[in-house]
Amino acid sequence: MATDPRKKKYKVTRKRSSKGASGRIPGLSILYEDRDILVVNKAAGLLTIATDDVRSRTAYFLLTDYVRKGVAKSRERVFIVHRLDRETSGVLVFARTAAAKQQLQENWDTAEKAYVAVVHGHLGEMEGEIRTYLAENAALRVYTTGDTRRGRLACTGYCVRHTCGDCSVLDVQLLTGRKHQIRVHLADLGHPILGDRKYGKAEDPHKMLALHARSLTISHPHNGERMCFTAPEPPHIARWMRVDR
Repeated sequence: MATDPRKKKYKVTRKRSSKGASGRIPGLSILYEDRDILVVNKAAGLLTIATDDVRSRTAYFLLTDYVRKGVAKSRERVFIVHRLDRETSGVLVFARTAAAKQQLQENWDTAEKAYVAVVHGHLGEMEGEIRTYLAENAALRVYTTGDTRRGRLACTGYCVRHTCGDCSVLDVQLLTGRKHQIRVHLADLGHPILGDRKYGKAEDPHKMLALHARSLTISHPHNGERMCFTAPEPPHIARWMRVDR
């Protein structure tokens, strides 16, 4: 879902099926595409980009194949603009050209990134902003540090939507974009996200991370128009959205 960016002589593909030349794209749904950007809803469990262990089952690899329509020698490709954690679902935007990537990244501080998270416990404050410096150790674990030379400033806004039993559903605003930022900040508050194997409770019966990138608002790289894309919560999070649960 997005605002209409149509301009004279500008080709826009409104919304397309998540089927390419070789069939349905596993773990991805196309929300919007035009000649400059490709916006998808990424499922939890799918990497954004390759690692040493996983090369082909990534959003980048699958969408490159999608835009090439199965033609290996095609020069069509997508460009990484930002990433979502493997365990996080939701809105992810790719650029279709190097120029569009540069424009999006140069203006990324104006992007509005809204998440929904389900956490353990009831927060003492119904809303607030978390500001800490985050660093990463040799084990690739992100942590809060008081050393401003070692860490990078990270800011996360939150608002309690409602509570469900011993858990709380939060609307979260990602004000900066550090690695694992939301997960670390909420864990630091004493309210880790359900299903977080890295920063959560040692004994957590929830098998999937309850964190979803619900919406992303950006300035279109071609004409500067503000566009908002939204993705519905996956079932393991949607069941917590009912107030009467």
